[in-house]
Amino acid sequence: MATIRDISKECGVSVATVSKVLNGYREIGGETKNKVIRAAQKLGYVHGERAKYWRQGKSYQIGVLLATLSNLGLKNEYFASILSAFRQEASGAGYDITFIEHNVGRKSISYLEHCRNRSFDGVCIMCADFTTQEVLELVNSEFPVVTIDQAFDGAISILSDNMDGMRQLTEYIVGKGHTKIAYIHGTRSVVTHNRLVSFHSVMSAHGILLPEQYLLAGEYQNVNITEELAGKLLDNGDPPTCILATDDYAALGLIKAIKKRGLRIPEDISIAGYDGNSVSQALEPKLTTVHQDPERIGREAAQRLVGLIERPMTTPLGSIIMEVELVPGESVASIV
Repeated sequence: MATIRDISKECGVSVATVSKVLNGYREIGGETKNKVIRAAQKLGYVHGERAKYWRQGKSYQIGVLLATLSNLGLKNEYFASILSAFRQEASGAGYDITFIEHNVGRKSISYLEHCRNRSFDGVCIMCADFTTQEVLELVNSEFPVVTIDQAFDGAISILSDNMDGMRQLTEYIVGKGHTKIAYIHGTRSVVTHNRLVSFHSVMSAHGILLPEQYLLAGEYQNVNITEELAGKLLDNGDPPTCILATDDYAALGLIKAIKKRGLRIPEDISIAGYDGNSVSQALEPKLTTVHQDPERIGREAAQRLVGLIERPMTTPLGSIIMEVELVPGESVASIV
């Protein structure tokens, strides 16, 4: 039976390094770790419960795609919180995470090639343009995949309930007596589409007409664009009584535009956001918003992906819908 010393000789690293890799220490670099694991596999080294996975070619590495679309990625508190919870849960199951990139050394490669190069056991796509060919190629590859906020056949998808969140928010605002409601929505995506569908549905159900100028395309997390668009709405001859922002951070743009015009929130104009992040809790007046639970989403994504990696025949594919919650603040006034 092979020993740690045999592995040390085989891959040209110290016995201490081999021991750290086999016992799950995180301080060893990915290349060295993979070399040790490959040597352990080759020599048939048996190390507790993990041996059966090594013999099957497990690397205990998960690839995470967190592309920086506009101001998204790690600059977005929502995705940063998902990543933190995902990493903690994956680490507890014995997995390290590595970001999926286009480059390895000086060589430019596709996302799929990177995953194959790194011998990932599975992939989580948290933030990306799901319409691009290389992302679709990764989703449809041989890797176990979990996606966030985008559903695919052949993968596990963790979805925040954007339809219900926007329904709750719009119903709340309409219930306050507002009929002139404007919505600065995000860039094209499934999330944006579902929120728009829900917004239109509620307005239609209440017989409220939606002027074309009340629906404006903005960008998630973009304060400047939101401020500019809010200015157009406020300077309109027939301004809305309430404006919805793409998210809580972008709502800062609403506030800037409103204050520049000497108006008050909510006495002169009401506003609302979406996400329920730390910004919404710190604003004065407190922002009315919809709380998503990114930590729960991250944990669920990691648990499902590990299940798909280790127990594929007992882990079903499909979409998991995560509940959201309306958080009434002080930024939406009642209209008599």
